[in-house]
Amino acid sequence: MKQEEEPITGLAENAFRELKPGEVYNPLMSPDKKYSEVNAWSVTWGILMAILFSAAAAYLGLKVGQVFEAAIPIAIIAVGVSGAAKRKNALAENVIIQSIGASSGVIVAGAIFTLPALYILQETYPKEITVTFAQVFISSLLGGVLGILFLIPFRKYFVSDMHGKYPFPEATATTQVLVSGEKGGSQAKPLLTAGIIGGLYDFIVATFGWWNENFTTRVCGFGEMLAEKAKLVFKVNTGAAVLGLGYIVGLKYASIICAGSLAVWWIIIPGMSMIWGDSVLNQWNPEITATVGAMTPEEIFKYYAKSIGIGGIAMAGIIGIIKSWGIIKSAVGLAAKEMGGKSNVEAGVKRTQRDISMKIIAIGSTITLLLVVLFFYFDVMQGNLAHTIVAILLVAGIAFLFTTVAANAIAIVGTNPVSGMTLMTLILASVVMVAVGLKGPEGMVAALVMGGVVCTALSMAGGFITDLKIGYWLGSTPAKQETWKFLGTLVSAATVGGVMIILNKTYGFTSGQLAAPQANAMAAVIEPLMNGVGAPWLLYGIGAVLAVILNFCKIPALAFALGMFIPLELNVPLVVGGAINWYVTSRSKNAALNAERGEKGTLLASGFIAGGALMGVASAAMRFGGINLVNDAWLQNTWSEVLALGAYVLLICYLIKASMKTK
Repeated sequence: MKQEEEPITGLAENAFRELKPGEVYNPLMSPDKKYSEVNAWSVTWGILMAILFSAAAAYLGLKVGQVFEAAIPIAIIAVGVSGAAKRKNALAENVIIQSIGASSGVIVAGAIFTLPALYILQETYPKEITVTFAQVFISSLLGGVLGILFLIPFRKYFVSDMHGKYPFPEATATTQVLVSGEKGGSQAKPLLTAGIIGGLYDFIVATFGWWNENFTTRVCGFGEMLAEKAKLVFKVNTGAAVLGLGYIVGLKYASIICAGSLAVWWIIIPGMSMIWGDSVLNQWNPEITATVGAMTPEEIFKYYAKSIGIGGIAMAGIIGIIKSWGIIKSAVGLAAKEMGGKSNVEAGVKRTQRDISMKIIAIGSTITLLLVVLFFYFDVMQGNLAHTIVAILLVAGIAFLFTTVAANAIAIVGTNPVSGMTLMTLILASVVMVAVGLKGPEGMVAALVMGGVVCTALSMAGGFITDLKIGYWLGSTPAKQETWKFLGTLVSAATVGGVMIILNKTYGFTSGQLAAPQANAMAAVIEPLMNGVGAPWLLYGIGAVLAVILNFCKIPALAFALGMFIPLELNVPLVVGGAINWYVTSRSKNAALNAERGEKGTLLASGFIAGGALMGVASAAMRFGGINLVNDAWLQNTWSEVLALGAYVLLICYLIKASMKTK
């Protein structure tokens, strides 16, 4: 029976900081009360959001290669519709709507990085490769289900045990949206104001192109010369959403991420040009015909330096697995105890700490893996048992072990390096499958479907930890979020499969109308591997060694490697945002005032992220409808970048001034 709920007063003061010894965090919704979480309203709206945002994210991702995070726009819509329907105390319902609907973004990210490559390769091998709806749907669905099941045992560690140690930028922004919608008043106003400013700012850039999205040192002749001769370039994305993300990430992690980026762009890229300027390095990519010296810094990053980042992410992941082995072991041990009926863990567990039982997770994981085996055996491996066994061992091992890596990356920077981890999975799968005798077009299909399952599993694990952190801050029941996440996964997988087929028939993934950059990259990597050409092991090895050195120096290797992999223009704004956070929280000798300013800044930064994300959806919808108002000729003009820098400075000034202004 639902108990009467008290008015929402806002998150506790210790929500975002580390807890002192003996201190407890109390969520908004009391653990001792029951709330209306799952009902016809929340499930129906959750399904609608999953369908709508799966279609939108799939189109945008295949068109421009960027998948927007759906959690924030869905939270805004959930707050809006519950307010319009005058639903009282709708916070618990809104968390479920957001959790079911947010399956869209993660399933899309998992699917579009790999599965369109099947269509791309089908054009080269029309007789050998066939692609069906079932392949896309089943690989996305089973990968998503595995991601949920593999993550649940680690929920308590990431969201509760590590309270205040990770910034969780996207979860922070989404939580602020949900709280302000329920609380109203003083908290809603700055969030709404910043949302309008950030949303309009990013909408103007994406829809009208009044100024450039990025500022680079190429705006002047000297900068152009540096880029051409010395391969030195500086870039910053001037968007409001990325600036807000940097504020929430904070200066510590932002600096490490940016240091990784600068190491690649200012040391490795110029260094490669200096040492191998007259060489054509194409041992692992025969399509490369230009010398390193003839390439732009961006091309050197794409063909070489990015692979160092992938090697760093993989090794940082392995280091993370070793460090968290105790957590992995205890999670498996708990499952074994429950399976043997030796544990009575549920007794006395508070509502806000209650997960799906480990017995169900163990049985569910076993059944899902058996379904993957059947899918591989009858569809992908065409009845070859040996190939099927090798494939399932690879998929299960990588997906389970790298679940913690995906969750860790989301907790730190809000960006899942899933494409990097998937590329490593594809390469590993290709090498192993070739070794056991599966090569050529059949091997390409096998490796891509295996990669699709792993990619979706890791994408889901990273995205779902955000939902569970939101639920932790607000006081939802984790078991309910976990149970209904499966429905969101089913709906999103079906939608993505349908949309992908429609887009391929309408445009085709090799026509140029749909970029599908990640899938094209996967196809380009996998084809030579399956035809006997090697992978860039030297570059991966350099990244791996660097990650080991960083770990010995007590520098977070994953954050640094993420910086090496994510483009420079997206890393610099993180430091700008982090520096603003440090500035507004250190101006006064009064610690309470600094904390109040920091909280106000978090609200405003969340508004920037929310507004930018929502307007990104609106802009994508306009593009989908054939409305493109951007003047590309103007964006090629260097003055568009100068104007962008001016607008960016004004945005920074607003964030600082508004954060410092407290009652």
